[in-house]
Amino acid sequence: MLKKHKKQKGIALVVAMLFVMVFSAFSVAMFSMSSGNSLVAANLHKVNAARSSAESGLEVVRYYLAQAEIPGMMPQNQWFEELQTQLLESGGILPSGIHADFVTDDDGEVTMVTIGASSPVTLDSNQSFTAEVWDSGDRINIRVAGNASGIERKIQGSFIYGEKPEPYSVFDFGVATKGPLSLSGNILLDGVNVSVESDVYIESLNYNDALSIIGNSQIAGDVKIVNEDGYVTLQGGKAGIGGETGVDAINNHVEIGAPQTHFPIPNTSYFEHYATGITIDSTTNIGSLGSLDNVRIAAGTNPTFNANMQINGVLFIESPNIVNFRGSADITGVIVGDGDYTDNSGTNTITFRGNVSSSSVAELPESFGDLRNETGTFMMAPGFAVSMGGNFDTLNGAIAANGVEFFGNAGGIIGGSVLNYSDEPMELSGNSDLFFNRTGNTEIPVGFEPVLNIVISYDPSDYEEII
Repeated sequence: MLKKHKKQKGIALVVAMLFVMVFSAFSVAMFSMSSGNSLVAANLHKVNAARSSAESGLEVVRYYLAQAEIPGMMPQNQWFEELQTQLLESGGILPSGIHADFVTDDDGEVTMVTIGASSPVTLDSNQSFTAEVWDSGDRINIRVAGNASGIERKIQGSFIYGEKPEPYSVFDFGVATKGPLSLSGNILLDGVNVSVESDVYIESLNYNDALSIIGNSQIAGDVKIVNEDGYVTLQGGKAGIGGETGVDAINNHVEIGAPQTHFPIPNTSYFEHYATGITIDSTTNIGSLGSLDNVRIAAGTNPTFNANMQINGVLFIESPNIVNFRGSADITGVIVGDGDYTDNSGTNTITFRGNVSSSSVAELPESFGDLRNETGTFMMAPGFAVSMGGNFDTLNGAIAANGVEFFGNAGGIIGGSVLNYSDEPMELSGNSDLFFNRTGNTEIPVGFEPVLNIVISYDPSDYEEII
């Protein structure tokens, strides 16, 4: 006979309670894990936001440093000092909302510029940055601290100095003048090989009447005028530019508001050491002189050469001086006046009233030594007003002066560019036909030092996060 077992009551409740406890434990664990993950995610978000703030700060500083421009003639050991000035001065490269301070050493020399140190630069309500900028000779270093909700991250990098690229060189033109240009009479500016050799560059920043062509005068090349308010005046049926006349000449061959380029610095001392011959002064009998071989004219002599003169090597003219050549001049060499290229007074003058013939220094005898290699420059006379009134066959090299005038029947071939450093009008008058032969001139003529301003650019290869 089978026995019947009694059912055990409450087992389902026990099992249910076990499941509830297990799932409760799982829930607590999941909640704890989820809370931890949320906290980790929140912290990671803050860290990333802080790093993002630092990187944003780097980009902000990079943007403003790119606007700094250091004069090209400034010695390298003064570059960072100039950058400090541009960062710290009111109205400098930094906007009014970003404040810069400086840190000095015991000698009072500025060693570091801080940006936002006294008042962090705000990016938004929770993010900001500060930056430290210092010099290490050949580059500028930067350390940026980004902050987000109390979390800070730092990055560092560097910037390098480099020359600001120029849109073109003044030696890309037949005539380059800081002042306006005036052609009157029967003037022709043309190229020996192609018309672009006679292109003209005019700054004329102080005169809106930048180019005036009157009569039958013409410029075969094109014209660039820097002054945005500059204009061209054409008077006469044949007055033209680029082979056209009237409105077509101006519309098709003149650029108003052209990019400005720098005139190179004429370094007269480059040639001075070649002037080893006699020194002409007030006691010299000018009429007794034969050829002038590497001659120096002392300041204040003011000589007038009435006879035909042979000039070999360097003719070095000290300032102040008024030098006149009334007869013809046969020149195998370089004429140098040691004035100031910022002097537009016209106090110093060099005038040729007779015909001029010219040969390259390369044709000098071997006794002139290294001077025979110093090609490309015919006349370097900063601070002198130069006038030429006679014919010439070829002038072998560039002409640079503070005031350049061709008048009368002056004309011929110029084997380089004419540079006028004066901001006063440059005048060509009479029957002065000038033909420019610049083909093959790929280098800056000797004695001229290019002035390329220094700019600052970021070096991405030097990026580093500071842990």
